[in-house]
Amino acid sequence: MNESTFQLRMKSITRSLALLSFAALLGQFAVVSAADHPPLKRLEDIQKTAEKFHVHVAPPHFESKPEEIQAAGDKAIKDTEDALLKIAQQDRSKVSFESTIAAYDRTVAPARAVGERINLLQETLPDKAGREAAVAALVKLQAWAISLEYRDDIYQVVKAYADTHPKLSGEQKLLFDETMRTYRRAGLNLPKEKRDEVEQLRKKLSELTTQFSEHVNQARGPLDLTAAQAEGLPESLLTSPGVKQDDSHYRVMINVTWQYQAVAEHAKDPEVRRQAYLIRNNLAREDNVPVMQQIVALRTDIAHRLGYATWADYQIEPRMAKNGKTARDFEEQLVAGLQKKFDAELEELRKLKAAETGKADAKLEAWDVSYYQDKLKRERYSVDAEQLRVYFPYQATLEGMFRIYEKIFGLTFTEVQPPEVWAPGVRLYAVQDAEKGEPMGLFYLDMFPREGKYNHFACFGIFDGETKADGTEIAPIASLVCNFPPPSADKPSLLKHDDVQTLFHEFGHVMHMILGRSKYPGHASFNVEQDFVEAPSQMLENWVWDKAVLDTFAHDYRDPSKTVPAEIIDALKRAREATAGLFYRRQLAFGVLDLELHSLAQTRGDVDVVGITNRELARVTVPPDKNTAFIAYFGHLAGGYDAGYYGYLWSLAIAQDMASVFRASPNGFLDEKIGRRLRKEIYSAAASREAKDSVEAFLGRKESLEPFLEFVGAAEPKNSQK
Repeated sequence: MNESTFQLRMKSITRSLALLSFAALLGQFAVVSAADHPPLKRLEDIQKTAEKFHVHVAPPHFESKPEEIQAAGDKAIKDTEDALLKIAQQDRSKVSFESTIAAYDRTVAPARAVGERINLLQETLPDKAGREAAVAALVKLQAWAISLEYRDDIYQVVKAYADTHPKLSGEQKLLFDETMRTYRRAGLNLPKEKRDEVEQLRKKLSELTTQFSEHVNQARGPLDLTAAQAEGLPESLLTSPGVKQDDSHYRVMINVTWQYQAVAEHAKDPEVRRQAYLIRNNLAREDNVPVMQQIVALRTDIAHRLGYATWADYQIEPRMAKNGKTARDFEEQLVAGLQKKFDAELEELRKLKAAETGKADAKLEAWDVSYYQDKLKRERYSVDAEQLRVYFPYQATLEGMFRIYEKIFGLTFTEVQPPEVWAPGVRLYAVQDAEKGEPMGLFYLDMFPREGKYNHFACFGIFDGETKADGTEIAPIASLVCNFPPPSADKPSLLKHDDVQTLFHEFGHVMHMILGRSKYPGHASFNVEQDFVEAPSQMLENWVWDKAVLDTFAHDYRDPSKTVPAEIIDALKRAREATAGLFYRRQLAFGVLDLELHSLAQTRGDVDVVGITNRELARVTVPPDKNTAFIAYFGHLAGGYDAGYYGYLWSLAIAQDMASVFRASPNGFLDEKIGRRLRKEIYSAAASREAKDSVEAFLGRKESLEPFLEFVGAAEPKNSQK
């Protein structure tokens, strides 16, 4: 009953709406005719093969009507309650690990799967009523999930087993320790009255975080531009469905991340960039600032009641960092280590602005950074991100990535006919072990924007997978939800290099989930320590910076004989390093402001969340405009990354350490032997042991920060070991 296993996994993550209808995708490059593509393999054939290996492969039904969604949530609760009653009523003199710890873990797994599925539907259903019903169902499921920890009848049975002082080892001991820790962290050792108060506060907190996420989801930010104001904007944006309004006007949706980035990086008019920046950094402000004030105060109150000094200490205890101080020290160490590089990079961008504007004393504003970073890459390093798109047509890039992952992990991917999907155009693939043919799991792809859909990029779990007591495996199921630029009438969907990196990263999460093998559902892949969960995917981002890897799939769609020139890849690397100080100081700023908000002693509901946020942003990265409220749209703080954003860089340091093993190999990032070791020690191990043990098993040594510092081009700071 690891706390990240149920409550956290059913929380909503950053939500926003994309504005393009799926109908816009039905162009020349969006649909492949039956004549161009052989019939898809039947899922039934995969299932028959699976039976030979005692593996069960079963995609779920995707509810679409509000009443269906509500009924699914209600049934999950009832079925689980009925099963839990049997656990609670057992003879306490005969309790065992299987009848208590393991039984509880397996009993809540089906409800968790329903929660994960409804979470996916909340983000992807085309019908607004369905999405709203999913939100309501999630709120109910989350409140019920919290109440499970406070069921005294279950706790007494588990405690009866704990009182036998069992001698356990391996995965059993880990699950036992996690279960007892979760009860302690829920306050089960408190008097009942105090315990009940904590339970009610946690339910209130769950409601508030869901509310915050929904406000992010609903926030819209249109920016209307004339043709003159649109100067410099890429054709891929201006010709995108829904953007062009008439012959001389365009409407860009600033809440859609890729559209905002296109404006921030390419709009020549600084006033247009300023307007886009102000819109983006004030999204959901009126609704979410007061909600975040309540959230921060409530979290602090709960932490104090449970005996922790801060919410950061409470949240981080079950993670690799263990406490707020260790996480903050790690962040501040890198802030200091990057200071010299950060200052130098800012000055370079300021000089570019001075040269372009003719003002020697030009000041670099927050809305100038992305624009001049892009300009620096194009002029200093001859890198034009837009021109690179021709090497990355979506379908060829996707298939190329599949081939690479098949090679290094020893897998095969087969597209199959899905029994049903949650929206038109969603595709289904089966994953099998290449050597044995054993089916490993399924994944769905939902890759282009549409109205009401989650507007960023993420892997959503559908079913964690588990090994039944009789040894039968239930295969995991994942989904990849993205918003890549859709195809136009005369061009396929063309990805930026950054998009390709995102694709490799997010599909890494899919691989982590599909390849994970653990005895107990609570030890599925995504239940590793939260400050490690990004590492396996961050590591795979390195693949798209390697010439040998890119040559396997990156070809000019107009002339397949052309690959990305080596000098461009080198320039990309130099350009990345040239702005690494800015990029990672921005990431550090988010982590620091998160830890600052969640290390407060104050418990009132009037915390100056905007003031604290803007102060920490100004200290660590480019100062924000005083009239902005970034915190209102910072969905991570409501979606499970509260007191946890530091984990992105914590895990990236581990990721670069692991990637260094491939770099040192004669076969580089295509080394199959190391790939198999990676699969075994990191992906397959899932959460069945502590992440530190898995990492060191793969590395064959202790962790080091040196590869990360080399990666960002910064001098190694003192006392660099975590």
